[in-house]
Amino acid sequence: MRPLHVAIALLPLAVAPSVAGAIDAATIVRQGNGKGAAPCMACHGVAGGGMAVNGYPRLAGLDAAYIQRQLDDFANGTRANPVMQPNASALDEDERAALAKYYGALPLPAHAAVAPPIDGDGAKLATSGDWSRGLPACVQCHGPGGVGVGVNFPPLAGQGAAYIASQLRAWQQGTRRNDPLQLMQHVAKRLTPQEVDAVAGWFAAQPLPARKGAP
Repeated sequence: MRPLHVAIALLPLAVAPSVAGAIDAATIVRQGNGKGAAPCMACHGVAGGGMAVNGYPRLAGLDAAYIQRQLDDFANGTRANPVMQPNASALDEDERAALAKYYGALPLPAHAAVAPPIDGDGAKLATSGDWSRGLPACVQCHGPGGVGVGVNFPPLAGQGAAYIASQLRAWQQGTRRNDPLQLMQHVAKRLTPQEVDAVAGWFAAQPLPARKGAP
């Protein structure tokens, strides 16, 4: 039997692997992972609120499964983006899962919204669609006011207009194609450039849903 002091000295070696293997999502957000992934906060903000003026989306409070699926799709090339693809590819599966849970648990940021006129093109397409062109209302999938529905239909309310518009154009151009049943590709291709901007602006102005909780 080893002396007690020897056993105590060996104890840190026994627990070190599990501690070293723990994934600290907050550290990756602030500093990157040291393996090629840049700090998430550089584009998505300290609290995950995004940078609307630059077209970087809010991640705080999004469905964690949705975030993880997007990170996985960036990593495997299903979703194209010159910034996100190399960063997601530099994250391993556990890191992507940890980041998704981290951002999903963050509280929604403050958002002062003033909705555009209800009779505008953006409001009409968002709330009623245009069935003469096979365009369903956006809220049929994305929920009332664009609050989001589960893993497949993310919140649009309060998301930056530049980001929403860029994604609609990505669906149109086929550079984004990770939608269920190619629904968004069909919808986006029926929108004119002016309608893309109008819908994006309407959703960007909608209030965020009230939510309790903290990371």
